[in-house]
Amino acid sequence: MSKVEEFEELRPLLFSIAYRILGSVGEAEDAVQETWLRFDGSSTRPTSTKAFLSAAVTRISIDVLRSARVRREEYVGPWFPEPLLSDPYQDPAQAVELADSVSMAALLLERLSPLERAVFVLREVFAFEFDEVAAAVGRSAAACRQLLVRARRHMEAGRPRFEADRQERHELATRFFDALRSGDVAGLRDLLAADVQLVGDGGGKAPQLAKAVMGAQNVARVLGTVFPLMSRIDVTFEPHEVNGQPGAIFRDRDGKVLHTLALDVLDGQIQTIRTVINPDKLGHLGPVADAWAVDREVKQARRQMN
Repeated sequence: MSKVEEFEELRPLLFSIAYRILGSVGEAEDAVQETWLRFDGSSTRPTSTKAFLSAAVTRISIDVLRSARVRREEYVGPWFPEPLLSDPYQDPAQAVELADSVSMAALLLERLSPLERAVFVLREVFAFEFDEVAAAVGRSAAACRQLLVRARRHMEAGRPRFEADRQERHELATRFFDALRSGDVAGLRDLLAADVQLVGDGGGKAPQLAKAVMGAQNVARVLGTVFPLMSRIDVTFEPHEVNGQPGAIFRDRDGKVLHTLALDVLDGQIQTIRTVINPDKLGHLGPVADAWAVDREVKQARRQMN
């Protein structure tokens, strides 16, 4: 098998590792490309191509994450990962673990250091042996075991347990989007946890909520008011899994991507609603809408109704 064929066979795994460390589609793709350049430029063939490439993409991703964290400290408003609609790495035996590890909630655990995140991803998500993890991150196996213990503790403390039954989750999301489409405030409120949060990532480059909206009544009222107005100006949405959780892509009248929405579901209720409207984070999904223009149209539609 040629180098190109070996690499392309492992590309889905490499991207999935990089995305889970970085939370960015663009940065993950760049890390994979840099990994290829290192592999292609190597004069010798490694004993295990998978181990070599996995280690390379992990080290590159750790370096990128360290510098990215400095930039994120200056980010305007909440920072969310770039939405991922489908994970290229598919393993039916790990379906639940893979979906959980790519969720917004899991990727937002900034308390994990870059090394802790890398060790957790390699060992807990992709089941690498400790000697492989150690080689990838440049630490001893014993040190990696300690890093994993700390990472697990952080993950268990900060990450919600999502609804295990995908069918129940799908049915709840269907009811949510039906109520959203019709502006049914009472119907929305019944699906929301009492302490639900609605929060958006605009990055200062698109209209967004001034602050998170808290509580079932407040969130239901905002959603039940805004989205019927958006439908009046021909904004549509299509339910879609976003980061392994129920969600949707919203589009303007020209079919351009306006924003994504993802739902965290726990105990039969929606706990968190996250929207990503920063245009810099949507380009990989297709042509991006002018969110400011849509916002002006929504405000005009509201004035016409009053």
